[in-house]
Amino acid sequence: MAHADHTRDPCPWVILSDFGSAFAMGAVGGTIWHGIKGARNSPRGDRFVGAMSVIKARAPVTGGNFGVWGGMFSTFDCAVKGWRQKEDMWNAIISGFLTGGCLAARSGPRSALGSAIACGILLSVFEGVGVLISRVFNDNTRPQLPPLPENMQPQPAA
Repeated sequence: MAHADHTRDPCPWVILSDFGSAFAMGAVGGTIWHGIKGARNSPRGDRFVGAMSVIKARAPVTGGNFGVWGGMFSTFDCAVKGWRQKEDMWNAIISGFLTGGCLAARSGPRSALGSAIACGILLSVFEGVGVLISRVFNDNTRPQLPPLPENMQPQPAA
């Protein structure tokens, strides 16, 4: 079971911070993605101009989409932590489920449920991989018995 992280800011600041971080990641990733896409789809002599025009048109949109997802996820995460009074992996899974459902709500209940399940599964995989990696790398920090003194070494079987 995870312990509370008391070094984090209160929820309103965490939500704003996560929104900004997600926006920045989306804008940077969108710049790279749309820059390559724009350069590939432009005529040979205008690749740089084509890339820049597509970046200016689409990268802020991609950043905004990432920001909305990050802010909504963080809002649900804070709400679920307050409701459950626990900090564990289930908070992220529930928050991912709720975020996916809310973002697809305009497409109808069937689409919202499908998106909620997909986001819940995605966050389950993220959390599972995180737990697996932490167990692999924290294996060295388990308490170990000190080595036995020379006079107490086990004798080989004859």
